[in-house]
Amino acid sequence: MLALMSDTLDFDIVIIGGGPAGGLASLALAARGFSCALVDAADPGVMRGAAFDGRTSAISYASARVFKRLGLWDAIAPDAEAIRDILVTDGRARSWLSDGAVSPFSLHFDSSELGPDQPLGWIVENRVIRDVLFDAIDASDNVTLMAPASRAATKFNPGEAIVDLADGRRLSAALVIAADGRRSALRAEAGIKTNDWSYGQAGIVATVAHEKPHDGVAHEFFLPSGPFAILPMTNYRSSLVWTERAEAAPAYMALDDDKFRIEIENRFGEHLGAVAPAGPRWSYPLAFTLAQSYVSPRLALIGDAAHAIHPIAGQGYNLGIKDIAALADVLTDGRDVGLDIGALTVLQNYQKWRRFDSAALALGCDSLVRLFSNDIGPLRLVRDIGMSAAGKFKPMREFFMRQAGADMGALPSLMAREG
Repeated sequence: MLALMSDTLDFDIVIIGGGPAGGLASLALAARGFSCALVDAADPGVMRGAAFDGRTSAISYASARVFKRLGLWDAIAPDAEAIRDILVTDGRARSWLSDGAVSPFSLHFDSSELGPDQPLGWIVENRVIRDVLFDAIDASDNVTLMAPASRAATKFNPGEAIVDLADGRRLSAALVIAADGRRSALRAEAGIKTNDWSYGQAGIVATVAHEKPHDGVAHEFFLPSGPFAILPMTNYRSSLVWTERAEAAPAYMALDDDKFRIEIENRFGEHLGAVAPAGPRWSYPLAFTLAQSYVSPRLALIGDAAHAIHPIAGQGYNLGIKDIAALADVLTDGRDVGLDIGALTVLQNYQKWRRFDSAALALGCDSLVRLFSNDIGPLRLVRDIGMSAAGKFKPMREFFMRQAGADMGALPSLMAREG
């Protein structure tokens, strides 16, 4: 619908941030009958470009149920590589001073222990997720995409929220959802405080092609500077999520492709044969952010606006997916009994559901970072023995696999197990 700039456009919900979290939220809520405006400052054509975001996301098997129930998975599946096994090891990179070392202790998670043909999750390129979400948004009658469009101001009134865009359009809704990232401006304007700290690390992300098949095995190799993850992708490729000391990362990023390949091989080893960079590389600082509240009157936080964590366990996007599924249930239940979906009494049900769960997982990941990002001899011995012991105890392995699969606790209906 075309509207004059002076018109107020009415929606049930306005979502600020059109990335993977905001886009999925718009579709999940549209499927429940809510009318949504999705606002993002970036041009969708740019966001859909291969060079916009070269990262990948790990989609846990419980999170995949959300995409399946929203009718999105069939479009994602051809470009999703199943994680069949996860192998966790400890060691040091090879260098001119050392041939490197791999601990004799390891931890192996085998997806077959969860059931027949049940992967632990899938690795999907972010551009694939964005393309599928944008295609579905274009086809939805309940989602209006406003992009590129910048938010100029937001007012939270007793009966409605008003969002003014920089181009003069005014949006009215019962609820605003902040999906605007770790540095959420909406969160700050609402006066919601955060707990934050930096890890003094940077994440280096790259895709490599390799000679041998990966067989769906994800490797998490703990080095003194931080974890080095090798994540299986389609077509004889793997995604590297390389944690490095913040002061050292720029030097690695500045290397030419051949020298960068050598550094990859020093960490990657030879188990997949010859490797070569397959595309550009990205780097970003690693930090922890946890909002002290996920809600305020007529505002709910999801995804990185609520919690931004270390990529050590690949749980960042999965936390956001669970936020979306839980919020969809809470808002649907509130609407169906005649309540105002923007009222704090409704939104607090979302906070009770999600904040403790996500805080516990975020702090658990933080503890792993601190335990493994060092080269202290006695601590290395303790953690290696602990990994070995956990690997021999099947109930503990299954617990960790279900935790990593986002399949623990009270599950929202979009994530619930079949039957």
